[in-house]
Amino acid sequence: MDKSHANYQPWEKTFNRIATPIEEFIQEETASGLILMACTLVALFLANSFLHHHYEHLLHTELAINLGGWELRHTLHHWINDGLMALFFMVVGLEIKREVIVGELSDYKAALMPVIAAFGGMAIPALFFYVMNAGGEGVAGWGVPMATDIAFAVGVLVLLGPRVPKSVVTFLLALAIVDDLGAVAVIALFYTAEIHTNWLLLTLVALVVLVLFNRLGIRKPWPYFLVGGVMWFTMLQSGVHATIAGVLTALTIPVRPKFSHILFVDHMGKLLNALRDARGDEAEPKSASIIHDNESRALLQTLENGVHSVESPLQRLEHTLHMPVAFLVIPLFALANAGIPIDPNALGQTLTHPVALGVMLGLVAGKLTGVAGLTWLAIKLGLGKLPEDMTLSHLVGVGLVAGIGFTMSIFIAGLGFAGQDENLLMAKTGVLFASLIAGAGGYLWFRFGCEKAPG
Repeated sequence: MDKSHANYQPWEKTFNRIATPIEEFIQEETASGLILMACTLVALFLANSFLHHHYEHLLHTELAINLGGWELRHTLHHWINDGLMALFFMVVGLEIKREVIVGELSDYKAALMPVIAAFGGMAIPALFFYVMNAGGEGVAGWGVPMATDIAFAVGVLVLLGPRVPKSVVTFLLALAIVDDLGAVAVIALFYTAEIHTNWLLLTLVALVVLVLFNRLGIRKPWPYFLVGGVMWFTMLQSGVHATIAGVLTALTIPVRPKFSHILFVDHMGKLLNALRDARGDEAEPKSASIIHDNESRALLQTLENGVHSVESPLQRLEHTLHMPVAFLVIPLFALANAGIPIDPNALGQTLTHPVALGVMLGLVAGKLTGVAGLTWLAIKLGLGKLPEDMTLSHLVGVGLVAGIGFTMSIFIAGLGFAGQDENLLMAKTGVLFASLIAGAGGYLWFRFGCEKAPG
């Protein structure tokens, strides 16, 4: 491209850079992990400083939506966890659907090992926690150590650069997405205290409407958001955790684009030729702008519409939502939920509490045993093999970084220990320390225990 016609600033050079969807996803997850870490540190500071009273007061500030005589009132903390997090779960649902249709989970042979690893990484940690808390009230938190935080886990691998083969990162992503699916199922099936049948029936009606939208070929996102919002409200009233509405809405988003690839290329070629004819071949002055040319502006708008028509609605929506969720919703969740008061004098007692200890054992030892151990057993039984360039040593590293639970683990802790402030504090503390141990352990293992990936 002739650089004399380019007006971009030095940091605006993405036009010539081609990144696959998975590369873009990893880049955003890595940046999100760094922001998440910063927000966690801020929340810890607020909870353990002279500002802790203001911090608690802000989280318990009530916000309301009023329409006539109708009112929906919740605390800021509740709006973040039940409202904004529905967008997070919608992105999770979009990722799950994409992986099942076109990603690592679309091929049975390629998906088998990550699925087995994810199953082991959910079942064994839950078992470790249950054994530590059997017979006590803390047993309700068995789902806390099941989850893996994609942003943090991918961030650790990216920090290692070429030392980690791409196949290992892909394996971890597939594992984490299956893990998310398991966590969603656990939330829906086991962390629902009371069901209100009438509201649940209305939720099913909204879901049927969304499915009809899909079958009728509606590709615009706003009808799905509108009915999805209604489903969120009815699910909130039904007793099932409202964030599940985000997953269900995502699963109804269409995958097929409006235009085929061949039609798109032919259409774009004609539009580009028309745009070239409209602007002419002569060199244009730097001050010239396409905004002054009505015909060219119309052609550009048609080009944009064509790009949207050949792009899958699911892919486009995932791309649109991923950044605000990664850089706004998840950081706000961390600020609202990672503020754990830590008393250095009582730290030993805290970390030996059955709930905290169960979470730490589950996320560190349980994840490693479940992910690496069950996958190794499956390989020995001849059920499958690891991806190319991935070794058993890499598998151990994946088992370690999979123990970074954070976002989903803290979320499940809030559900499992609702009304149990002490157990919730113990669970959050366990998640925090376990994620730190798992992240550091995984980094050191990949750094010193694995050979550098070739080329």
